[in-house]
Amino acid sequence: MINGSYAALSAQLALQKRLDTVANNVANASTVGFRAEQVRFETITSDQAQPAPAFAATGETYLSVSAGEIVRTSNPFDVAVDGNAWMSVMTASGTAFTRDGRLQMTAMGELRTLTGHAVLDPGGSPILLAPAEGPPVIGHDGSITQGGRPVGAIGLFVLDRGARLDRGPDVTVTADGPVTPLLDTSSAGLRQGYLERSNVNSVTEMSRLILDQRLFEAVSSVIGDVDQNRQAALRILGGSS
Repeated sequence: MINGSYAALSAQLALQKRLDTVANNVANASTVGFRAEQVRFETITSDQAQPAPAFAATGETYLSVSAGEIVRTSNPFDVAVDGNAWMSVMTASGTAFTRDGRLQMTAMGELRTLTGHAVLDPGGSPILLAPAEGPPVIGHDGSITQGGRPVGAIGLFVLDRGARLDRGPDVTVTADGPVTPLLDTSSAGLRQGYLERSNVNSVTEMSRLILDQRLFEAVSSVIGDVDQNRQAALRILGGSS
């Protein structure tokens, strides 16, 4: 019965992590460029008894890299990353990557994200525009022109598919693997006047949230039943009525 309690408790901890993850996905379903978080689960088998009881691990989280829906805004400072690539930005914690293409030009001509992070060029330097020239024209390859003159380029980078992605400030990620400049712009690039929505599937995530809540309640009930049975067994063994 003790093993049963531990197994149920491990399931409850795993479900709580999944509930927190799904709830965060649902909360960010309308956040531009947001990457949904998923949880990989596994079981841990004890070697202390035969047959060995199985326990649920709390799970390992990872960010989904599937693309979100691209929608037209007609705003020249909006860009959607179309394909397997990321824009590079400078945050207070260092270089990070994002697919949130809501950009702005400061009074000094700095090209920044809506949350204030400097957008970087292919060499990793901040991009400086000419405020008097008005909104830039941004090409599919990231090239920027103002008044018909080239003034810079937005850096596009490919993150290694085997790298672990962690959330950075705002809607950014960091990677623990190789990051390489995008060379083949026929397969990926920027679309000016568009934005990429979150890749969260609201219907799927709400269904998961409801199911996980029910499973959590069911496991809680099992823990209560196991505890009652244990107490009853102790009373009988102790000679109590």
